[in-house]
Amino acid sequence: MRPPPLQEPRRIDLNADLGEGVTDDPALLQVVTSANVACGFHAGDAAVMRAVCAGAAELGVVVGAQVSYADREGFGRRRMDVAADVLTDWVAEQVAALDEIAAAAGTRVRYVKAHGALYNRIADDAEQAAAVLRGSGDLPVLGLPGSVVLELASEQGREVVAEGFPDRGYTAEGRLIPRDRPGALVEGSDRVAAHAVALAGSGRLRTVCVHGDSPGAVATAEAVRAALLADGYDVRAWLS
Repeated sequence: MRPPPLQEPRRIDLNADLGEGVTDDPALLQVVTSANVACGFHAGDAAVMRAVCAGAAELGVVVGAQVSYADREGFGRRRMDVAADVLTDWVAEQVAALDEIAAAAGTRVRYVKAHGALYNRIADDAEQAAAVLRGSGDLPVLGLPGSVVLELASEQGREVVAEGFPDRGYTAEGRLIPRDRPGALVEGSDRVAAHAVALAGSGRLRTVCVHGDSPGAVATAEAVRAALLADGYDVRAWLS
């Protein structure tokens, strides 16, 4: 009797926000498989982008553009009512800036992901979502499962990647609980790691994200990666 065929290990990507000036980027790059690099609108600058892209290229970490409203004072977490054409130009400017720096470092921008208030806005606002898509060319898009931006991107034939946040709480509708409300944050590396495994096991996600600006981000990312590996996941970039 022939033995049963070997099953491919379940695969999951681990991404984090880098280049924001609030965490140990080199250490985080040793843990994650994809890096959402701040493009200067909410955090970061050319020097920081160069350092992150160089490290990512050396380690084989996939680089993505983390685009935001122009809101350094509020770290991109304040809702802004921006005209669609202005937002399109903002996104295009950020992607182009990072892509130039990435190319010089021997890599390139492989996807786009919104940050903070913009991320939450384009989960439900079709006009703002369309503006982000116009500004980001044909790049694959990371976003919340069931979000408007992923639906529009899929209709355009673009690759979409649903992600989960093990360090954040969710509403019954699958949206992130606002940070100023109870239950918004999952705290403690063990709890975050357990949540990551649960999210990955939902079958709806291709990547999980650890916020790089959270306290103990590196240790939390290490705990998440270890838990996913222990649960049998192949932790590697969704885009090889």
